[in-house]
Amino acid sequence: MTAPPSPPENRNFYGRIKGKTLRPVQKRHLEEDLAALRPVGVSQQDNPDRTVIDPHAIFGDDRPLWLEVGFGGGEHLVHQCQMHPDVGFIGCEPYINGVAMLLGKIRQANVANLRIHPWDVRELFDVLPDQCLERVFLLYPDPWPKTRHHRRRFVTPDYLDPLARVLKPGAVLRVATDIPDYVRQTLEEVPPAGFDCLTPAPADWATPWDGWPSTRYEQKALREGRAPHYLTFRRNDAPPR
Repeated sequence: MTAPPSPPENRNFYGRIKGKTLRPVQKRHLEEDLAALRPVGVSQQDNPDRTVIDPHAIFGDDRPLWLEVGFGGGEHLVHQCQMHPDVGFIGCEPYINGVAMLLGKIRQANVANLRIHPWDVRELFDVLPDQCLERVFLLYPDPWPKTRHHRRRFVTPDYLDPLARVLKPGAVLRVATDIPDYVRQTLEEVPPAGFDCLTPAPADWATPWDGWPSTRYEQKALREGRAPHYLTFRRNDAPPR
């Protein structure tokens, strides 16, 4: 396995970590369930030297690995787990309220093919070897609407370059957003990172993927009159930048 490059010492993280006070049942889910679902060796505390991990050790076998970045309340992630029981899913989400909501959904759905990293996805990228993921979902990411904050978006080299490194050639990246300027930046930034766009025309953006469950963020967008956009990219054979 190839060791990933060392992460920058002064990496910034922007975004919400906690919202409203958690309900007692949510606190209990965090206390009782989260530790067993965290992938070993990913967090800075567990692996301060950032030693590369064996991706097969996450589930104890060689099943395909898919990732969702920023899973929100977790409805899409649990749905995917149910649709693809032979796939191993990793969800990364720093917003602890969303993590608590997902844990409740896991209990209800009784899915066993899911691991949770409750922090910045770049911490996962730091310790994954090259070409180990087969699909990634980026669904309604934080839009950072102000121009001076566009560099904080996921679709920037700080995220896309390590993402491209850990994706297998032919792996799929799916992006959903209701922000037209996020579409613009995604189409500008993703292909140079080593991806082919499979949905290059506006006519391609209106139809969701097969098996798509509408999320709470999408329903909010529709209520407020914003149109969802669905973009698909495929990792090509270009070496990482």
